[in-house]
Amino acid sequence: MGAWTPEAQPAGTGAVVTLVEGASFCLCTPGGDLTGAGPHGVFFRDTRILSRFDLRVDGEFPEPLAAMTPEPYRGTFLGRSTRRTGRTDSNLLVQRDRRVGNGLREDIVIGNPAGEPAACTVTVAVDADFADLFEVKEGRVQARGERSAQGQGERLVLDQRWRDTHRGAVVLAPGGSVDAVPGLAHSAGSIRYEVVVPARGRWTASLLVQPVVDGDAVEPSFPLDRPVRESLPARRLQRWQETTPIATTGHDGLQRVLRRSQEDLGALRIFDPVDPSLAAVAAGAPWFMALFGRDSLLTAYMALPVDRSLALGTLRTLARHQGRRTDPLTEEEPGRILHEVRLGVESGLSLGGGSTYYGTVDATPLFVVLLGELARWGADPRQVAELLPHADRALEWIRTHGDRNGDGFVEYRRATDRGLVNQGWKDSWDGITSADGRPAEAPIALCEVQGYVYDAYRTRAELARTVGDEEVARGWDDRAAALKEAFNERFWLPDRGWFALALDRDGRPVDACASNMGHCLWSGVVDEDKARAVADHLLSPAMFSGWGVRTLSRDMGAYDPVSYHNGSVWPHDNALVVAGLLRYGFVHEAQRVAEALLEAAQHFGGRLPELFCGFDRDEYPEPVPYPTSCSPQAWAAAAPIQLVRTLLRFDPRLPRGELWVDPVLPSAFTPLRVEGVALGGTRIDLAVSADGTVVERVPDGVEVRHEWLRGPGGAERA
Repeated sequence: MGAWTPEAQPAGTGAVVTLVEGASFCLCTPGGDLTGAGPHGVFFRDTRILSRFDLRVDGEFPEPLAAMTPEPYRGTFLGRSTRRTGRTDSNLLVQRDRRVGNGLREDIVIGNPAGEPAACTVTVAVDADFADLFEVKEGRVQARGERSAQGQGERLVLDQRWRDTHRGAVVLAPGGSVDAVPGLAHSAGSIRYEVVVPARGRWTASLLVQPVVDGDAVEPSFPLDRPVRESLPARRLQRWQETTPIATTGHDGLQRVLRRSQEDLGALRIFDPVDPSLAAVAAGAPWFMALFGRDSLLTAYMALPVDRSLALGTLRTLARHQGRRTDPLTEEEPGRILHEVRLGVESGLSLGGGSTYYGTVDATPLFVVLLGELARWGADPRQVAELLPHADRALEWIRTHGDRNGDGFVEYRRATDRGLVNQGWKDSWDGITSADGRPAEAPIALCEVQGYVYDAYRTRAELARTVGDEEVARGWDDRAAALKEAFNERFWLPDRGWFALALDRDGRPVDACASNMGHCLWSGVVDEDKARAVADHLLSPAMFSGWGVRTLSRDMGAYDPVSYHNGSVWPHDNALVVAGLLRYGFVHEAQRVAEALLEAAQHFGGRLPELFCGFDRDEYPEPVPYPTSCSPQAWAAAAPIQLVRTLLRFDPRLPRGELWVDPVLPSAFTPLRVEGVALGGTRIDLAVSADGTVVERVPDGVEVRHEWLRGPGGAERA
């Protein structure tokens, strides 16, 4: 579902407007209505607390004129209500200013440009089905439990009781006349205003919708008795904008994309209700406004130049939920990092049947990788030390539960028929196939996961050296070297010139040519003598669409350019491919992919979606949207930041007192100046031009090295 850009957009196109604040979001028409059909609604903690919220003037819907989203959580909807009185037509202008957070606040303004007062009746129809997010997404909403509605003066109280849950919503409508629809199967009502709008004047009213959880109303984000600019979401957004870096000069299109990435990442932050200082990032709107292990970790990694606190908050939150016991239903295992957390009424609809599901194979090594990268960017050593035991528990899971058959590789197989069949980032049921299109059979060892594990081993060695523990460091280096040797022996297909997508249950290569091997370049697990062939395949016409690298070669049996994982283009996937190409010194190839992806972003209004179709660029002049792509989506929003960081070859090593910078930006993107990049305990400015690179406000004790950080197999992280 696409969200509108901040500029005014033509209404009436049938599009869906998405507003996001933390884990709450709203999907509505360009006129601002929730129609009671399809996915429309206001969602709080994975439950739809409003399924209908439509406004009429004299029984008619206003004609939509424009929809604007000046902030990610705020929508302004402008319409007109045509009136035919006397000998001339006149219009009432209807403005709905909506803010979504813990519930919803809507300020209604009716303007009358005519020379005489206008009388009208304004009604707002309200309904709440309290459906679970998964029910809404899949179009299978069912009435459950006892639902009721009560009018209490200027309050409409909507309620649902089912099993042991009690959810509800309270609509406050000062000045309105409230009517409730009676009956045990309804949580509906209406609010009515009899209005006289002064000549060339206006009439205003405000409504507030508060979620109710277990009988208690949740404190609203935008209370009616305080200015909206003083609200917590407004203050959070202002602070985010003031403290995150900005590109002040350079390519206009690139600046626009980076600004959009910054805004979207700020909107997708979710805050721990126990400790609001902890911010992690939700996977994406509208359906994934929850903590996802893999998505949140990779997003936080790619967003480090923008905000280091996202990495720390993500790591701390995931550490608190780290697996402690063995449970086949949720696939929890000691040390394992979760796949997702859901908070809905019927969390049993989520994977595994519980609020937390652990069925992912890559989040656990990526936890260690992110901790190491956070340390390189200058995190407080005490924060790193606090998380190190969790990293060691993750590494223990890798070596025991992760390596189920003892062959040294990490594989997955779901514990019950309720879990995910595929548990890597391509987690659709048909995401892992052989060259002839046959799905691989579990247990499955994915190629990129072995790279993540290799990186995790090397990262743990580096963390040990930082505190002077050379013996521990050598042990992890030895494990990394052994894994790299085994990987290049078992996964390499010499007759094809690429790495197998995976090994199947019998240890046989799953021989499809896929983008996953680009992640192997990123991790450094690929032997130097094989890297050129991998790069050539990634940039071949079968893999490179002209807008980005496809998830699957068009020569493969399962290829479909309009599939989710078998031929589409994913921005985050491409960002890691670019990082991998540059790690091994393939500058031209990395620039080509990066430029294509950033150009594609221009066709999406400056915002990269979760994915788009894999059609060739010479077939269609613009990238073709994928029908149900999330937007904004976290790792797509972070992808442009990662691309620029990669092209700058910006590699902090603050524990060693080093900052390596050696830009290879395409000429179209220079000059470029970025101000306010958080590094260590300060912020630096970076300027790149034809005359060279200047780094300003460098932390004391840090040496800037204007060269490429390169080691065996590319730019080594250790």
